[in-house]
Amino acid sequence: MASLTLWHEPRPVPPPPPRGRRDYVLVGVLLALTALEGLVRADLPVRPVAVAVTAGLIPTLLWRRQRPLLMLAIAFGVAAVVPFFTHGVVPQTYTTAFFVLLPFSLYRWGSGREMVLGTAVVIGQLGLSVLVGQTGLTETVQGAAVLAVVAAVAVALRYRARARSRELDRVRWLEREKLARDLHDTVAHHVSAMAIRAQAGLATAASRPEAAAEALRLIEAEASQALAEMRTMVRVLRDDAPADYEPGPVAEDLRRLAAREGAGVPVNVDIDGDLALVPAPIGTALYRLARESVTNSHRHAKQATRVEVRVSIDDSVVRLRVNDDGRPNQGGASGYGMIGMRERVHLLGGSMLAGPDPSGGWTVAVELPLAGPGAA
Repeated sequence: MASLTLWHEPRPVPPPPPRGRRDYVLVGVLLALTALEGLVRADLPVRPVAVAVTAGLIPTLLWRRQRPLLMLAIAFGVAAVVPFFTHGVVPQTYTTAFFVLLPFSLYRWGSGREMVLGTAVVIGQLGLSVLVGQTGLTETVQGAAVLAVVAAVAVALRYRARARSRELDRVRWLEREKLARDLHDTVAHHVSAMAIRAQAGLATAASRPEAAAEALRLIEAEASQALAEMRTMVRVLRDDAPADYEPGPVAEDLRRLAAREGAGVPVNVDIDGDLALVPAPIGTALYRLARESVTNSHRHAKQATRVEVRVSIDDSVVRLRVNDDGRPNQGGASGYGMIGMRERVHLLGGSMLAGPDPSGGWTVAVELPLAGPGAA
């Protein structure tokens, strides 16, 4: 059962990094070392063949992540066949130590089927070398032990990356759930307002027809806003959400952020623009982003003396900038809180930058369209 599970295991997600400058530098260095070894190593068996074979196999490293099984099969297959053309002499250079990168890539980036087939290729090559007397049993066992350690390290890194990917997915889904709850609250508020105004209109329709008409106009406005925010909720809601919601904070809470975060580093809040222009879902997100940024400054900014929160609102966009004057902790940028912030901003169609400020401290800059996701 375990072997069948391994056979059907897909390649890791996300996919391996693309071939880059480091790969070409590595190949170039190995080719230079191979040429140097061919020049200075007098005891190298069948020197021209050894240098040519090693140099010819080094480029397999360029495709080791994208085609791990094929590159391993080429390298180990050639290594198994060449001694038959050199009268049993193994033309092995010191540079062939790069072979360990091929099984490492196989177990780190290959699928389960590729890992099984690649293992068979390696075992077959080692077994063949012992059977035909190319290498001794002790030497082969030592080589197999090294390859086993390399494979174990690759598998450990593979599953560690998978665990982190699952944790990141969990953080993103939690952020989606929080946003869906906030959006649910705002839509429920509009629906409740419509129900109240409809009841009032019905109660006064007989005696005051103009009051009923005014109630209908207000209901129309509430319905239009509720529909717009409902469309936003549909874009971000992926699973059924629980029914017991608690009301989320609104944009006006930004004014009280300094008092709430009063312990420790002072927080200054400056709002430029009319908060009434900010829809409730955007305002709630704005508050949560500001609060998370201020909390991060308190936790991670060393020797900070102040935290500045600035909000600017125009006809189409609301901007948030949170800056401290402390010495930033560089590891804070990859935390799960920051990932959740980026997810929330992305879901609302905005953009976010976070990092060390050239003038000192750490800065988080967020821009959210007032019209929500899909706004130009």
